[in-house]
Amino acid sequence: MAAWTQQALRRKPVELMAAETGLDGHGGGQLARTIGLFPLTMIGVGATIGTGIFFILSEAVPVAGPAVVWSFAIAGAVAGLTALCYAELAGAVPVSGSSYSYAYATLGEVVAMGVAACLLLEYGVSGAAVAVGWSQYLNQLLDNVLGVRIPDVLAQSPEGGGLINLPAVVLIALCALLLIRGASESATVNAIMVVIKVAVLVMFVIIGITGWNTDNLADFAPFGLAGVTGAAGIIFFAYVGLDAVSTAGEEVKNPRRNMPLAIMLALVTVTTVYVAVALVAVAAQPQGMFAGQEAGLAAILQDVVGASWPGTVLAAGAIVSIFSVTLVVLYGQTRILFAIGRDGMLPAFFERVHARTRTPVNNTVVVAVAIALLAGFLPIDFLAEMTSIGTLVAFLVVSIGVIVLRRTAPDLPRGFTVPGYPVTPILSVLGCLWIIKDLRPVTIGVFAVWVVAVLIWYFTYGIRHSRLREQAAGA
Repeated sequence: MAAWTQQALRRKPVELMAAETGLDGHGGGQLARTIGLFPLTMIGVGATIGTGIFFILSEAVPVAGPAVVWSFAIAGAVAGLTALCYAELAGAVPVSGSSYSYAYATLGEVVAMGVAACLLLEYGVSGAAVAVGWSQYLNQLLDNVLGVRIPDVLAQSPEGGGLINLPAVVLIALCALLLIRGASESATVNAIMVVIKVAVLVMFVIIGITGWNTDNLADFAPFGLAGVTGAAGIIFFAYVGLDAVSTAGEEVKNPRRNMPLAIMLALVTVTTVYVAVALVAVAAQPQGMFAGQEAGLAAILQDVVGASWPGTVLAAGAIVSIFSVTLVVLYGQTRILFAIGRDGMLPAFFERVHARTRTPVNNTVVVAVAIALLAGFLPIDFLAEMTSIGTLVAFLVVSIGVIVLRRTAPDLPRGFTVPGYPVTPILSVLGCLWIIKDLRPVTIGVFAVWVVAVLIWYFTYGIRHSRLREQAAGA
C-alpha cells in the first residue's frame, strides 16, 4: 500500500517536461512552435466570448434578474484571481496539458489525473454546450434571410422535442477537419473569427443602448445574493478560455513571455465585453422576456430597432463566434489528451502525431465523435453547469499549484509572478469554493461520479503504464 501511495504521489520534474518539449534548447518536441502572441490571445478570447454572452443570458437572467451583471463581474473577478495563477504557471511550465501538467509537476500523479478528469469534462461538455447554441442562431439567420428554418426534429435534442441537433454535429465535424489540417492554420482562422465577433458585440452595445429603459433595472436583484452567485456558477463556464491559452504551451513562440501576457490580455478583453453587453441587454428588455428565448441578443436588437437587419447581423456574428469557441475547445481537449498519452496514462494511440501536419489526428477524431454525441442529444442547461464545476475545480488546483511550486522550485525561471502572493492564490481558492457551493446537488453528484471513474482508470491502467514509473524502474 505504501508503494502504491508513493507511486500515486510522484511528481514529474519540470526539467523533464522542458526536455520533452524542446524548451531546454536540446532538440524539438513533437509539436511545432508556430503561434505568436496575438493569435494566442485570440485563442483565449475565442474560447470565451460566445459561450457566455450570446445565449447564456436566457439561462442566467431567470436566476439572478438584472443583477446578472454582477454575476458576470463576480465570475470575472474569481477568474481574474485564477488568471494570475495561470499566468505564473504558464510561464514556468509552458507545455501542453494545461492544469493537468501543472498538477503533475506540483501535486503528484494521482492529483493530476483528478485534474485531467475536470479538464476532460470542462472541454468536452463546453464544446457540446456551445455547439448546441449554434443551431439556435443558424435558425435565426436562415429565418431572417431566407424565411426558412431547420425543422426541430433535426435542430433540437430529444429533450427539446427533436431527434438530434444536426447543425451542432456538423459544426464539430468542420472544426475537427480544420484542426487536423494544422495548429497554425487553426489559430489564424480563429483570430479572424474573434475580430468579427468582437466587432458584432460592439455593434450590439451601440445599438442596444438606444433602447435603454431604467424601469427594466428597477427590481435589480429579485432573488438576492443567492441568485447572483447561483447565476455566476452557471456563467462561469464562459471563462474556460483562460485555460485554453495554457493548453497551447508547446506550440507557442517565446512561451515564457507570451503565455502569461496572452492570459491577462484575454481576461481583460473578455470581462469588459461581457459586463458591457450584459448591462445593455438587461436594460433594453424586461427580465421576464429572457426565459426560454432562443437567440437572446438578436431578439433584443430586433425589438429595439423594430427591424430584422440588426438581428440578422448579430445572428451571423454569433454563428462565426460559436464556430471559433468550438474550434478552440476541441483544440484544447486534444492537447490535454496528447499530454496524458505522452505520460503513458492513456494508450500511445492518443500521443501519435501526424508526420506532416504535426497534429494529433487520432485523438482529434475521438474528441470530435464524443463531443458530437453530447451536442446532438443533451440539452444546454445541464451541459453549462457541468462545464462550470470542471472549470472551477481545475482553477482551484492551479491556484494551489502556484503555492506548492513556489516552495518546491523557488529558483525556477518564471515569465510572470503572481502579485500579492500568497493572498492572491488563497483568495482564488476561496472564490472557486464559494461558487461551487451554489451549484445544484445533481451537478456536483454527476461530477463526483465522473472523477471517480477517471481515478478507477488511473489505478487500473495509468499507474502501471506511467512513463515516470518506467523510467524509475529502468534507473
